[in-house]
Amino acid sequence: MDQTTRWMLILCDRREVFSFLFFLVTFCVLFYPSIGVTEKTLTFKSIKVNCSSDSFSKGDTTRASLEVLFSSLRSKALRSNSGKEATGSGPGTIYGCFLCQRDLSYDDCQTCIHMAATKLLQSCTSISRGAIWMDYCRLLYSDRNIQGVTDVDGFSSASLHGETNSMKPIEKVSKPTKADNYLRRLMDAPQPTAASDGGGGKKSSSGAMPIMISILAVVLVGTSLYCIYCWRWRKRNAIRRAEIENLRPLSSSDLPLMDLSTIQAATGNFSAENRLGEGGFGPVYRGVLCGGTEVAIKRLSARSRQGVVEFRNEVELIAKLQHRNLVRLLGFCAGKDEKLLIYEYLPNRSLDSYLFDPSKRCQLDWKKRHQIIAGIARGLLYLHEDSLLKVIHRDLKASNVLLDNKMNPKISDFGMAKIFEGEENEVNTGRVVGTFGYMAPEYAIQGIFSVKSDVFSFGVLLLEILSGERNGGSYIQQHGQTLVKHAWQLWTEERATEFMDPLLGDSYPKNEALRCFHVGLLCVQENPDDRPTMSSVVLMLRSDQMPLSPPSEPPSYARSKTPELQMSPIRFSTTTKTHSVNEVTITVVEPR
Repeated sequence: MDQTTRWMLILCDRREVFSFLFFLVTFCVLFYPSIGVTEKTLTFKSIKVNCSSDSFSKGDTTRASLEVLFSSLRSKALRSNSGKEATGSGPGTIYGCFLCQRDLSYDDCQTCIHMAATKLLQSCTSISRGAIWMDYCRLLYSDRNIQGVTDVDGFSSASLHGETNSMKPIEKVSKPTKADNYLRRLMDAPQPTAASDGGGGKKSSSGAMPIMISILAVVLVGTSLYCIYCWRWRKRNAIRRAEIENLRPLSSSDLPLMDLSTIQAATGNFSAENRLGEGGFGPVYRGVLCGGTEVAIKRLSARSRQGVVEFRNEVELIAKLQHRNLVRLLGFCAGKDEKLLIYEYLPNRSLDSYLFDPSKRCQLDWKKRHQIIAGIARGLLYLHEDSLLKVIHRDLKASNVLLDNKMNPKISDFGMAKIFEGEENEVNTGRVVGTFGYMAPEYAIQGIFSVKSDVFSFGVLLLEILSGERNGGSYIQQHGQTLVKHAWQLWTEERATEFMDPLLGDSYPKNEALRCFHVGLLCVQENPDDRPTMSSVVLMLRSDQMPLSPPSEPPSYARSKTPELQMSPIRFSTTTKTHSVNEVTITVVEPR
């Protein structure tokens, strides 16, 4: 086994070697015909033979003399594409000359002259002058000195090395069109500069060597690229196989491991009719299990940046987070090509589908809005303080709050969540992710996040629930400032009631609504130390007896169209959709 074969087997497994051999055979089949064109034996056909009416004098040994002449001309053809020769002496001298196409090799030129001579001997026996046109050469002989003679039955043999360096028909002779074309090609071709009698090196086969070198280069480059592809493919698959093996211990966890066939049957093989929408890391489908339980199935996209390790952490994390205000994970499916999360199905979809739709917002009376605010606060309190893990959500917004059939809120989409270990209070990250408008200023600008970052997001969401407006670009265009800054302006001017959603009318308790408004402003203060914890927020929402400190001014940055904002490292994940689906995703767990 040569070195090249050993190298290929190192880089590729059997299937890859078979694929490469198939590629190589296909390449050879496609390109062999073009190679063969340059290497096959040329066919020399006669175009025209012209014999004069004069004959040699009786008794001359003309055939022997012609054979000697043609033999000399064939020898010259091995060194040059044109030449002349004479044989005999005195009145019995016979003159001859030949001309080959300039790109014809010396071997082919000799072959052409040989066939032309044979044809002339057959056609012009005992004739004193004759000429023949072949596909790639011409040959003539005469009993007169052909230097400067132009009356050899319509042929010119004027100096083969003159300006035209050719033999050409005189005007009085009519030639066939095909003959004219070939003769023109012969006459216009420049000849070698070496003397006709001089020796020159033997030419290589015309055009074959450059083509062979080009094809060899293409094969070598293609082989190298293919082997690199095989190597990378093997490496990716080795990593994927290792990650899939790492998922096997999950089958012993408290969450059920479902097989892919069950999921396909529940979703109608992921039919378009059961597709609820597109989440951050893949599509979401509605499914019905064999027992009649409705579920929401998150199918992680193959293009998702989330890997198997993060998928494993997501399953283990949500399996440990059990709270009535968090979306519940029912199971998972981990196969070679599929990673699926099975969640409880929430028919009312997300909060933003009601809150920002004027036709549905009227269904959110004050009692339901206060219930949603309190439920979200309890869910965040559980993540921050009451669970076994200290979890920062980092992307709390209206579209990530789902509503069950009783309009109870459930926090979802833990795709950007972080776990704090030990006594950590804040983390500085170089990769800022989330939704602008809900981000705390210290996180958006400096990359520092903590539990107070979630508190800020909760404050923005609380103000959105009270006003029924989204804190986005449309609000800035309408009011000239953000929702948060507008709320602060109305607070300082003691016009807080004007901030409330007009659809609520007068059907809400003013004191309770103003208290929620006050809590929202406390949560969106610029200094993280001034913001309350979620335990304090829950207590302030529950008890009217707990005193509230006056809020300070919120941050003044806004979602603008300035180049500075577009160049910031924030990964915007806002959506132009009015409605959202259960966009549950997986968690990136990055402990310090």
